[in-house]
Amino acid sequence: MIILSFYLTQEVNTSRIIFIPKGSSNFIISYLDKNNYQVNLLDKIILRGIGKPQNGWIDLKSTKMTKIEFLYRITTSKAALKKVTLIPGETYYFFLQNVAKALNISTYKLFKMYASLAYRKDGNIIADTYYLPLGMDEKQLIQHLLSITDNKYRKLSEKIFGEYNRKNWYKYITIASIIQKESASKEEMPLISSVIYNRIKKDMKLQMDGTLNYSKYSHTKITPAMIKNDKTTYNTYKYKGLPSDPVCAIEFESVKAAIFPVKSNYLYFMKSSDGTKHNFAASYKTHKKNITKVQKRKRNKKISKKKSSNKIKYKAKPKISKYDKLKNLWK
Repeated sequence: MIILSFYLTQEVNTSRIIFIPKGSSNFIISYLDKNNYQVNLLDKIILRGIGKPQNGWIDLKSTKMTKIEFLYRITTSKAALKKVTLIPGETYYFFLQNVAKALNISTYKLFKMYASLAYRKDGNIIADTYYLPLGMDEKQLIQHLLSITDNKYRKLSEKIFGEYNRKNWYKYITIASIIQKESASKEEMPLISSVIYNRIKKDMKLQMDGTLNYSKYSHTKITPAMIKNDKTTYNTYKYKGLPSDPVCAIEFESVKAAIFPVKSNYLYFMKSSDGTKHNFAASYKTHKKNITKVQKRKRNKKISKKKSSNKIKYKAKPKISKYDKLKNLWK
């Protein structure tokens, strides 16, 4: 009893937030031991009396505790979670700022960890809703987000190709990110994809505005000045081929479109007059006609709006109650 009492009151130094995988007590003890938590067969026996360890991210509330406190807390504690959403087409630049604010951690450290651990500049975190544990440090958080996405990428790649070649896969992620920025709907994605492949095949520049909406320019309107001055590979008006990195976060529909484009002879597309879809064209001549049609519709809309605004509108005088009349005396 003296020896056991001494053992259970030993000090344990740990991270406040730890991850415990799903599995049997044997598997969890083995996992914790491999991750330097120094647990053994005796701890397994003690855990049987206390209860089954939780799984997922666990908030131990402290970094120093006794052995018995550690064993008790891994069976009873759960991490507080914060909901953070990364929308399709958004860039890491804005997402990480939202994460830092939501979890009250350092934006600078988070960006620094992302820069050191991410495989590419963007596209490393898939668009999704994440429930992130409060108490994680910046490194743990980035590792957690990258791991989730990499596992999803691996599964999809193995399902389609039978293997996961990271370098080749990110070429599709780059195409998918352009599709994500350019498409007006999920139904259009395979068509946008076909335009990208057709232009590359014909050795044409992509000339797509969406590629310039990278990083901090995610919500910036692309202007002739930006096209002229931007010297990065994201400027597909200047340089042929794909940008060197993905443009933004993607969803699975855009990846599938990047891998399985529809067969078409389209080389051009432009937004329709109402902005809800795109008009596609196989030749520049047809593309110019589409531009003229849209411009004409927009002009006609402006003229009709101007005419309607010039009409004299008579408004009925609102009825004023007795109470309102008395109230107006104090204005």
